[in-house]
Amino acid sequence: MSLCFRLNLSAAVRSPTQLLLRPRTITSSLPAIINTTVRTSSTRTFSTLPTITHRTITTTTTKMATKDTPSGGQQSGKITDWVNPNDKSGEFKRQDSSFRSFISSSDPSCPFPPEKGRYHLYVSYACPWATRALIVRKLKGLEHVISCSSVHWHMGEKGWRFPTAEEGGKGGDAEGEQVVPDPVGDKKFLREVYFGVEPEYKGRFTVPVLFDKKEGKIVNNESSEIVRMLGREFDGFIEDPKAKELDLYPEDLRSQIDEVNEWVYHDINNGVYKSGFATTQEAYEKNVVKLFEGLDKVDKHLSEVQAKGKGEFWFGERLTEVDVRLFPTIIRFDPVYVQHFKCNLRDIRSGYPAIHRWMRNLYWNVPAFRETANFLHIKKHYTCSHPQINPKGITPLGPVPDILPLEEEVEAVKAAKN
Repeated sequence: MSLCFRLNLSAAVRSPTQLLLRPRTITSSLPAIINTTVRTSSTRTFSTLPTITHRTITTTTTKMATKDTPSGGQQSGKITDWVNPNDKSGEFKRQDSSFRSFISSSDPSCPFPPEKGRYHLYVSYACPWATRALIVRKLKGLEHVISCSSVHWHMGEKGWRFPTAEEGGKGGDAEGEQVVPDPVGDKKFLREVYFGVEPEYKGRFTVPVLFDKKEGKIVNNESSEIVRMLGREFDGFIEDPKAKELDLYPEDLRSQIDEVNEWVYHDINNGVYKSGFATTQEAYEKNVVKLFEGLDKVDKHLSEVQAKGKGEFWFGERLTEVDVRLFPTIIRFDPVYVQHFKCNLRDIRSGYPAIHRWMRNLYWNVPAFRETANFLHIKKHYTCSHPQINPKGITPLGPVPDILPLEEEVEAVKAAKN
């Protein structure tokens, strides 16, 4: 079926999700007026922007073949499948993490006490969930306490693989800090780490993985719990007083942090995946609308915080888990999710001024966030590891740059401000 859309960018609407909340009737020729606005942190609306009017775009909609649908639960087919082919809803359903033990500094009976040099963190720079753990490891100054290594950015039919020394080295196709062959067990694939611990393992081979080198066991592969452990349980080994003092989950904010983490996870962190891996139009539209409603909510909150002039974090002057858990999704949004996952009702740099300001502050002013953002791994992984979405593995060059300097804006935003 061919659909014709007519764009008029001169009119204005506050939220992109409003466009999809109206009843629609699809015909062979569907006139639609898509209204956009460029917002600034002061929430002013500008209608005198450079416009493209009466531009016709023709698209062809096709139904995806069942064999092309990915599988998100236990893999009955390929690892690179993400939605169960028998699930007619087309919904991506994330599997729960399997290893959920804790490292505890307060429980003497805990089989996994905090020890310097005992644990290893397996990560991928491409993965937003693993990036959370990387950020906290750097924020807390735990590089000398917990060793770390990254897999190669490519995920094939056997899952994540470890790079060669040449691939991870200077000028290699997976260049990055600690992108090295497996330093613990000399494995070739991450799946071998899982099978080495549990030979009958039936789940997905995910990162991050917190591994106990002393006992040869996986302690935990749930990112939110690893973040919590790294944030508190190794304080006795931290040398930098400021890093030791940093509390990402302070007692007086815990209920608020838990509340924000919950909806941010469902609507945004996982929302980009539910949108991008959807195999039906209905599943895609439902989840992408929810995603942008979540982003609208985030931008509104951050604009209110920024207007007070008392800090640039979610809770003003206090850096917390909320910032750590949201940042990896937002930093990937424009370079990957807009085009690859079809999350294109807006981008961050021109559509969400408060989020854009918050993200850039973390990236440019807090080294742990910048040093764990490897755009080579990020862009290559998504575009070359999801053949059901991008079968030719072509990686877009843009946006340029991956992240803008603090005081620079895209042309549309500059025009709006003038």
